[in-house]
Parts: sequence; structure tokens; C-alpha cells
Amino acid sequence: MRYGARMPLTRTVRVLAVGALALLAGCGSTAPAPSADGAAPSAAPDAAALRAAALTDADLGPGWTVTLMNPGQGDPAAPGEKADRPACQPILDAVSPGASGSGPLAEVDLDIAQADDGRRSVYAGLLAFRAGRAERIRAELDRLLTVCTAFHSAAAGGPTTTHRLQRIDTPTPEGADAVTAFTLTNESEGTALVQRALMARTGEVLAVFTTVGSPKEPTPEPDRQVVRAQLARLTHH
Repeated sequence: MRYGARMPLTRTVRVLAVGALALLAGCGSTAPAPSADGAAPSAAPDAAALRAAALTDADLGPGWTVTLMNPGQGDPAAPGEKADRPACQPILDAVSPGASGSGPLAEVDLDIAQADDGRRSVYAGLLAFRAGRAERIRAELDRLLTVCTAFHSAAAGGPTTTHRLQRIDTPTPEGADAVTAFTLTNESEGTALVQRALMARTGEVLAVFTTVGSPKEPTPEPDRQVVRAQLARLTHH
């Protein structure tokens, strides 16, 4: 699957895996969260450092192409959808103009394509936050996964969309401090899109890996080689 063919899916993917994080960054206390051993949280990388820690073609070998995307590339304006459950509105509000005002300090978005096997291709977002914020965002998403297992939304005069969230139990990969994995299914006017995501926290960076499929064909988990390689770069930069 080529990069260009994947672009129409970008907006939906970002609602789940990147855009929602920017909104959730404004949730909760602003005080830095202490680490498990009581040490002060590490400093977040700046934009240049985060870009230097992003995957390249050379990290994955023959057949892989890593394309740097502009944050939000391909995302049209939010349609003003309203959730039938207020607790789930943050997931939809994430794409509203200005919603990222309290979002990440730096962001790098990547399209990681496998020429011989499109199902191994992955969309990835790297987001750096100020001290303690990344873990609170991950914890808030954990909460939404239990609150918003199913809800509906619609824009004025538009069709109704059914959203289903499901948490996936997964081991924490090497190089990550914590992980959350889940699927989001969106159904509207007889069509459905299934997204699978793995969010791994490494220090003050959230690395989010997503794949896209349909109910007729199981959505693959984000390629483990891609996840391992990206987390290794974040750990060593």
C-alpha cells in the first residue's frame, strides 16, 4: 500500500491516536507526576531532538519507506460532531481548531510503509510533553477506554456515527515505561473502519502506532519490528 493511498484515512487515524492526545493534555493536574522510584521526571525533548529520534529507512531495512509528515497533514476542519455521551466528547473535540493549545511541546508524524506487504505498514506519531504530562495522558486514555466503550455522534443534519472502543491487553515492549493498546471502530451509513493502536510511553514521549482495516478483515497489530526500532531510537537519543 503506497503512502498516497493511505492519506484519506489520516483524519480518522489522528482522532484516535494523535489528536485526542493533544486535547487530553489539558486534563488533570498541572503538577509533574513523580516517577516510580521518586526521581524527578526527565525533561521532554525539543522538536529537533524528537525529529532526530524518529525512525528512518535505514533502521528497518530493505522494502521499508519512512515518510515524514507535517503534523495534522490531510486533516480537514472538524465537522462539529456531538457525542451522545458527554464524557466521550473529548475524543471528537480533539480535531476542533485550537484544541491542541495545551497539547504536545513537539510532534513528529511518520508514515511507515512496507512495499511488499501493505498490512505491515504503520502510521506513527511521536509526541513530547512537559514533565509528568505524558503519563497522565496515557492514564486518562485508559479511563476513556472503560467509559466510552460505545457511543454515537452526529453533526447538525448529518448521519449518525457509531463508535466502539475496545482495550487490548498487551505486554509492555522493550524500551517503553508503560503501554496501552486498543481498537476503535467507526460505523456510518453502512460502512465501517477499524483502527488498532498501540501507545507506548518512553519518558516524556508518547509513541503511538496505528493500523487500519475493516470488520471483514482483522486489523493487524502494529508491526513489532517497527515498534521495537522506534522505541530503541527514543531510548538512545
